Amino acid sequence: MMTSRAQVRRLLSLVPYLREHDGAPLTEVAAAFGISPVTLRADLDVLWMCGMPGLTPGDLIDIDMDAVDGEGVIHLSNADYLPRPLRLSADEALALVLALRTLRGIAGPGKRAAIDSALAKLEAVAGSQAHSEQAAVLVQGARDDIQARVTDALQQGKRLDLTYDVATRAETTRRQVDPLRVFVLDGYGYLDAWCYLAGGLRTFRLDRIAAVEVTEIDVAEHAVELRDLSGGWFDTLTDAPLVTLELDPQAAWIAEYYPTEQVTGRPEGGLVVTLRVTHPLWLEGMLLRLGGHARVLSPEGAGDSAAQVAREAIEQYAALGL
Repeated sequence: MMTSRAQVRRLLSLVPYLREHDGAPLTEVAAAFGISPVTLRADLDVLWMCGMPGLTPGDLIDIDMDAVDGEGVIHLSNADYLPRPLRLSADEALALVLALRTLRGIAGPGKRAAIDSALAKLEAVAGSQAHSEQAAVLVQGARDDIQARVTDALQQGKRLDLTYDVATRAETTRRQVDPLRVFVLDGYGYLDAWCYLAGGLRTFRLDRIAAVEVTEIDVAEHAVELRDLSGGWFDTLTDAPLVTLELDPQAAWIAEYYPTEQVTGRPEGGLVVTLRVTHPLWLEGMLLRLGGHARVLSPEGAGDSAAQVAREAIEQYAALGL
């Protein structure tokens, strides 16, 4: 099966090859690239519609298709601009520098040398136009040994045995997971994996992985669709239930710290906010942290667990005579 990504990668290599081997037989070129002549013929159909912006005949790569179909040889021309050195604008250079620095934050120790080398070359070529010294990237990732094992498991397709600190429950759990991808979002490194303890797709913050081992078990196939996080975490919350809170002035910071659906002021001070809650334990923890300065208006019963935990804590203090 030919993917568009594989085809683009092949076309980028095919053009310089054909420039150096003018008149090469179709069968020989196909063999050199490990593809069939039929696939190569399809590549040429795509290639001769590519070129410089403008897309007039003089801007496009020219391939003698009559020679391809008649004599079985490939003549390519009007691609002399491709060997020219790449010239990046200041914004393009800065974007690449920051992207490489971000990648370095979640790369295993064995991969960082290659990234550092690429960074040094890019910064040397871009020079001061990138203004890279004026921008910094801070990624909170895992310890080097943990990062290296996660990277190895992804590359080898092996299951992970990891120990994870669950912030919402203030506990540490041990679980078996099949790693799917590592990514950076909002300054933190994350691992998307199929978790056998939860029985579904879960996202783990890399800096909260306390320990991890690569097992000998191959990852299984899972019918899951990884979320598109290009718009950030909050774009993924559209299906989470809505909770409306009444906040005293001391708790009004909630409206600035968390994404809200609606915010209205109260005549006596404070706010009424509506926000989406992905997990009841998150809401429970926030209500306990706010003490009596927040009240759940809807849905009914959403704050009951926090009230129960608070009562139990008071009873425990009373039993100790505090």
